[in-house]
Amino acid sequence: MPGLLRGVARTAVISGTATAVSNRVSRRQAGRWAQQDAERQAPPQQPAPPAAPPPAATQPGADDMTSRIDQLKQLGELKAQGVLTEEEFESQKAQVLGSGGAAGR
Repeated sequence: MPGLLRGVARTAVISGTATAVSNRVSRRQAGRWAQQDAERQAPPQQPAPPAAPPPAATQPGADDMTSRIDQLKQLGELKAQGVLTEEEFESQKAQVLGSGGAAGR
């Protein structure tokens, strides 16, 4: 009888441990799935794209080129952050490069 009782006790402990581990894994996986669902369903919380930067006051020489380079860097950063789409970036870049006229060429 002691051997039978020991076998039943061991089976109960193993079963209880397996159930606890299984429940913990199930809860963790359900939490991950819920988080993924929430990320998919929630619209991205990005602010509306800012208005086009005003054209820099055209100053002769290096100041004009520096301001255009700064504007292009800002546009590149906004594109990298996902604020601007490729089309918006290209449009703004054309405006910045076009505002310099022939001075930059």
